[in-house]
Amino acid sequence: MLIGKSNARNLGFTVIELVVTLALFGVLLALGIPAFTTFIQNTQIKNAADNVLNGLTIARAEAIHRNAPVRFQLVSNMTATCEISSTSASWIVSLDDAAGQCEIAPSETTAPRIIQKYAQQESSPRVTINATGGGMVIFTGLGRVSGAGTTQIDFAHANSVCEHVNAAGTSRCLRLLIGSGGGTKLCDPKVSSTTDPRHCS
Repeated sequence: MLIGKSNARNLGFTVIELVVTLALFGVLLALGIPAFTTFIQNTQIKNAADNVLNGLTIARAEAIHRNAPVRFQLVSNMTATCEISSTSASWIVSLDDAAGQCEIAPSETTAPRIIQKYAQQESSPRVTINATGGGMVIFTGLGRVSGAGTTQIDFAHANSVCEHVNAAGTSRCLRLLIGSGGGTKLCDPKVSSTTDPRHCS
């Protein structure tokens, strides 16, 4: 059966319809990209904070299990030139000081007797951190913090500003608190209500 000229004309798009559709798609895309970018940045901050919290949890659990001191160290990198760092989210849990020996594989006998390690580049390379009190926490066999060490770690994103720092900021930055009793708490510096469990106190 042949299609008449009038019916054939109705099967396609006109140039005007195509231009309008593309323009609407462009507007929707332009509106969605900033929100998606903020979502990605906040997810990276949360991932980095969760990974550091996981390292602290492992270190404390190992200290209690072994009934011996275990170190959690933030380190600059995973090479033989690594140093303890207060600005890197890479970490090592070990029995001995891991500075200058971060490339060594986990081992029960080979110094620095690394239990577990994590490189920041694995998930959140653009996240910035600032650890108050240095980049090391030593847990005793009772799970308490031994001596002075890191008491607070702030997480932000290199490509944005934190909402709690600037009202125009877009990133929901996080803070990790480490108590002398060994307890840890991941909190939100923007939350002001003391009854909110996300409050930093």
